Amino acid sequence: MPSIINICGARPNFMKIAPLMRAYGAHSGIDPLLIHTGQHYDKNMSDLFFKQLGIPEPDLNLGIGSGSHAVQTAQIMTAFEQVCLERKPDWVLVVGDVNSTIACGMVAVKMGIRLAHVEAGLRSFDRGMPEEVNRVLTDSISDLLFVTEPSGLENLKREGVPDEKVHFVGNVMIDTLLANREKAEASTVLTDLGLEPRGYNVATLHRPSNVDNPEIFGGIIDALEHVQRDRPIVFPMHPRTVANLEKLGLKQRIDGLAGLRVVEPLGYLDFLKLTANANVVLTDSGGIQEETTILGVWCLTLRENTERPVTIDQGTNTLVGIDPRAIIAAYDQRTGQPASGRTPDKWDGKAAERIARILAAQS
Repeated sequence: MPSIINICGARPNFMKIAPLMRAYGAHSGIDPLLIHTGQHYDKNMSDLFFKQLGIPEPDLNLGIGSGSHAVQTAQIMTAFEQVCLERKPDWVLVVGDVNSTIACGMVAVKMGIRLAHVEAGLRSFDRGMPEEVNRVLTDSISDLLFVTEPSGLENLKREGVPDEKVHFVGNVMIDTLLANREKAEASTVLTDLGLEPRGYNVATLHRPSNVDNPEIFGGIIDALEHVQRDRPIVFPMHPRTVANLEKLGLKQRIDGLAGLRVVEPLGYLDFLKLTANANVVLTDSGGIQEETTILGVWCLTLRENTERPVTIDQGTNTLVGIDPRAIIAAYDQRTGQPASGRTPDKWDGKAAERIARILAAQS
């Protein structure tokens, strides 16, 4: 019976780990342990997600908290090393591309513990993104690489990863979306915010490249000013973004947009209901590109690159960059129009089951 330590640490991880913890239950040959590193510790970003997604209480919470990339990674490694010494797992499983992913992955490999990476092979080809560095490094040391889309297979082959390590299993994020879509319909978020389906837009921004630079952030606000005149924008604002509005002197501009409504970060079910009924979503998030593809909602990605090209090739996503004129033009083309796209291969709600079967078969 392989013992598997499963790592989660940040909000995107929770949606990816939830279906895996359920899938393990169907395999008596797996002994799972869940560890929360504490990388995200805000109630809206952690405890609420565990409750809504039915994730069991973590067996351990390392309680790391915030810090620079170096400090946070070092603290996670130090704490997790002790866990591995005590528990002696057969496998460590990491998801996504956050600091917890690479920190726990490095500890595992240096201690001779086999490493599995869920959401492997995604590449933006932008080493200026901390997440890209985490992805590349984690893939390079993993023993099993679970891939969500065809680009991941191509990237890993090009990087020389042996085929026997790589498995195209689908997308665990979509497992969570499909499992919770009906439950999300019961959310009262639209009523609470006085919204009608397709009568509003949604915006999210959190990437340092967008919210740390006053010129870039200001240009995006220029575009949002145009968008909110067509339909109101609901903006669940990340704490980092809130802090930067003040620091960069942009808060007054946001406050002056009558059609832009800033709200606290939402729980998973409320945000799913909000997104599913939006006219257009403007975001710099990777996961939202995937979710809007399944929900059939237009997505405008405010970045110069994406590690999820299948959402463009097959889904409802458009990479528009950060030029306000391009954002406005793309929005005007899509607003009020039904979104077109199709469901990518194996985004069928069964990715976690495939992963659990492969892990259970490991000696």
